[in-house]
Amino acid sequence: MRVMVLGGDGYLGWPTAMHFAAGGHEVMVVDNYLRRTIARSTGSEPLFEAPNLEARADIFGTIRDTPIEVAIGDCSEMMFLDPLFARFLPDAVVHYAEQPSAPYSMRGFHEAQLTLRNNLGVTFNLIWAVLRHKPECHIVKLGTMGEYGTPNIDIEEGWIAVGHNGREDKFLFPRQAGSLYHTTKVLDTDLLWFYVRTHDLRVTDLMQGPVYGLSTWECEGNLRLLPNFHYDDIFGTVVNRFLVQAVAGVPLTVYGKGEQTRGYLNLKDTLQCVRLAAEKPASPGELRIFNQFTEQFTVNELAARVKRVSAALRLPVEIRSIPNPRKEKEEHYYNAKHSGLLELGLQPHFMTDDVLTQMIETIIPFKADIDSNKILPRVRWS
Repeated sequence: MRVMVLGGDGYLGWPTAMHFAAGGHEVMVVDNYLRRTIARSTGSEPLFEAPNLEARADIFGTIRDTPIEVAIGDCSEMMFLDPLFARFLPDAVVHYAEQPSAPYSMRGFHEAQLTLRNNLGVTFNLIWAVLRHKPECHIVKLGTMGEYGTPNIDIEEGWIAVGHNGREDKFLFPRQAGSLYHTTKVLDTDLLWFYVRTHDLRVTDLMQGPVYGLSTWECEGNLRLLPNFHYDDIFGTVVNRFLVQAVAGVPLTVYGKGEQTRGYLNLKDTLQCVRLAAEKPASPGELRIFNQFTEQFTVNELAARVKRVSAALRLPVEIRSIPNPRKEKEEHYYNAKHSGLLELGLQPHFMTDDVLTQMIETIIPFKADIDSNKILPRVRWS
């Protein structure tokens, strides 16, 4: 296939591009370095500096003898995206080109406005580029399990059957997002569903849980191909953040009671899910939704795992509860269905002690570069 990866410089975007290219697909990555710019402006740089996209593509192409085409520009500007799409004419577009941080979106008016305009603008432009140039193109959009919130009923895979006054119908599962970022993802889904119904587009929406991991099959053995690894309070996911805290000797910061439950998955499984979705596309006129995670844990359970593994590596780790900067339920029911991707062929990589140990051992050489000032929460919801 011809695969266009929007947001191809990100933590997920660059590994996705390499994974498709290594699998024999023709790949173009598109990015405007928004995440790098925000990281610098908020003092949230990653643990180690990643080469820019052109350099990454050159390194990968030299090692694998496989080219990845790079385009630098802003997908929220239709004058950039439209001719690029018309030239490449992808069979599938993987859409990561959004401001991805919930804390950043809650930081203030400017950050909220940027998040809203960028995220919805890119989705809207992509829809129209597909309509204009290749209506059969399959859009694979990264959603988030955070769209659902924490309802007191089981979370179905995207859709729910409703019986009312003796009649039945099927609707998108109700969304109760906990941040402006997550709300933009809800609005993405509504936009896509409208155009699927109206123009028979084919869309897969991957409702992803928090991701952890450093290495993938394509970057093992080459540090310059590793993804952007953030451990700060704005871009760092909780597992990655805990592992860096363990190496730095900083107490693991559990927000509030620590009983917040979420579904997690390994970075390698993100790549599997996106590839499976692209290679087995939705039908025309179908909005297909998968809940993308492999295991479910509370924050307290995650902290206990990291502490146990760290102790085996002779890293003394303390767990400390701190006031929750977010507005969220700290104790709640949570049972999310997630069978669709397993049925497509997903082979999960679970969060074993060996997996956590390998991540810690990869982080240890960078211990001197860890800035503990980036770890404690700097953004509060209210």
